[in-house]
Amino acid sequence: MPKDSADLHVERWRDHWIDITFDDEVEALTVRVSNVNRFLREAKQAALLETGLQDFEYDTLHALMIRDTPGHASPGALAQELGVSNAGMTGRLDGLEKQGWVKRMPGAADRRRVDVEVTRAGATMWRRAMELRGTAEDELAAALTRRELVTLNRLLKKLNLLIESDRSPLTVRPSDGPDPPSTAPAGRA
Repeated sequence: MPKDSADLHVERWRDHWIDITFDDEVEALTVRVSNVNRFLREAKQAALLETGLQDFEYDTLHALMIRDTPGHASPGALAQELGVSNAGMTGRLDGLEKQGWVKRMPGAADRRRVDVEVTRAGATMWRRAMELRGTAEDELAAALTRRELVTLNRLLKKLNLLIESDRSPLTVRPSDGPDPPSTAPAGRA
């Protein structure tokens, strides 16, 4: 198999680290995962460019479409899911409504509430972007045999489970850092 950019990166950096452990395989893994992530981000951007969607429009439609109740949500739930303020979500929904991709209506259970629903035009736009992204993802995965793809998924799942667990290398444990500041009055700590 020919060398890739990760191989070249490792070759360049290997001898720079005299006093730090440098594992070629770990470094190559991080570079390759980063490259795959970059490819997926670029595939999303290409899909958005072709459909004319902006990031925030796609993200909001996506959040609406992948719910347990596809295409329906409250503005507050969307804001929380997407990590934006309620005012920010109002602005997003104003724009999406102006495009004809969502509509706001009184809540079915409580007419004082507002619910958001994706329109047929909004669902069509989202599906087109998803189709373009999916094609790029399928083309990337086609570099592997089915068996290799299953093996890669199993290995990545092991890494993902570690990241999602309380054993994650980024989880701060009380014994990992300095002692928390005392809440006792001065002189009593």
